[in-house]
Amino acid sequence: MSAEPTPEQGSGLGGAFGRLWGAAMTSNLADGIARIAIPLAAVALTKDPMAIALLTALMYVPWLLFGVPAGMIVDRIDRRYAMAIANAARLLAAAGVALFIASDNLTIAVLAVATVIFGLGETLFDNATTAITPSLVKKGGLDKANGLIQAAQVGVDMFVATPISGLLYSIAVILPMIVGGAGYFVAALLVLTLPVAAARARHADGELVAAVPLKEAIGFVWHHRYLRALVFFTTAVGTAFALAQAITALLFLDRFEVTPALFGVVTAGIGVGGVAGSLLAGVAVRRFGRGHTMLWATVIGGVGLVGVGLAPNAWLATVAYGFGAAGVSMWNVPWGSLRQAIIPGHMLGRAIGAIRTFAWFLMPIATLAGGWIATVDLQLPYLIGGGISVIVALAGAKLLLQADRHFPAEEATEPGPVEGADAVVESGTVVESGTVVESPVP
Repeated sequence: MSAEPTPEQGSGLGGAFGRLWGAAMTSNLADGIARIAIPLAAVALTKDPMAIALLTALMYVPWLLFGVPAGMIVDRIDRRYAMAIANAARLLAAAGVALFIASDNLTIAVLAVATVIFGLGETLFDNATTAITPSLVKKGGLDKANGLIQAAQVGVDMFVATPISGLLYSIAVILPMIVGGAGYFVAALLVLTLPVAAARARHADGELVAAVPLKEAIGFVWHHRYLRALVFFTTAVGTAFALAQAITALLFLDRFEVTPALFGVVTAGIGVGGVAGSLLAGVAVRRFGRGHTMLWATVIGGVGLVGVGLAPNAWLATVAYGFGAAGVSMWNVPWGSLRQAIIPGHMLGRAIGAIRTFAWFLMPIATLAGGWIATVDLQLPYLIGGGISVIVALAGAKLLLQADRHFPAEEATEPGPVEGADAVVESGTVVESGTVVESPVP
């Protein structure tokens, strides 16, 4: 049995987490390529802000329709297989769009269907990633692990995927879908190499924990007063961001006259802020506390959106957007770790699915509202959405500053990183004699 790195030998997260991280990187490479290719293709077909906003709104629909079922799947079946199935579906969607492009039959309707399928796959893959992480690292390493995953998502998506997508699109419209499909394939292979610990939550003696009813998982979130309050908070902020970002591609391509090939460079610039926020989040939590980090991250995100709304050109808009992206990433890391530490591992998939379904239910409506507002002025949604985010953050300051005392302490018996392919741990939740020892973007 080969040993994974220990905290003294390596990162402290272990080789199993490294493979999960690699899968997240390659999957997000494919996501980023598709995420840019679809709006680029849509703008080539229409300049209607409402049509572009509709495609953006459809990105949220899978969480509304499939968020809870995805969580149930993640808690009931081998999470590795769930992730592989999710990427297989997205691979088929990418292949389908490629065929429509090759036959010169591409329409907004085709792009809409593909967007939903990509979103369904992302719902299942991301939910499983969130549920797996606590089983591979110690509770004290969650901020570091989530920071690395967030950095991979933002960095690969914006630094690597979007410039590649823009370049591939400028060469041939079909190429982004071909390359993206290959990324989904590689990620599926990587998740299948994860250890048994990643499959399901287990008791301390190695026995599988029985899946709980959905009602129990939702009840856990609802009756945890602090968790419930943060879900409402992140719903308000997420809705404001959705309103602001409804027509990002149209703003840069039409208002600022950025070419499709350079649009990837713009998003890479935005990604600088996103990656910086991800990597600095853990440091900020240790130095300033979880609550202060979450508060100021939300304020920074809103201020960045207001900056986009005021920017006179693409370069200043990119800088402001990057500033806002830093705030979003810096929020995502401590919020994600807080959820993973509080919610028992055997119901984590369902609980996260329920949280995201609730937190995102207004986002499609807000996105369409942003598209409607953009018919007046393309930068107006950023001013409104950013302003709302800042107001909500300041109004919820007292709530956020309580986060530190709600983060559970490390259990003395808690295992370390996974060692060997067959090691069985559940680091976020240790279960003994049938009792779970318990320890917000949505």
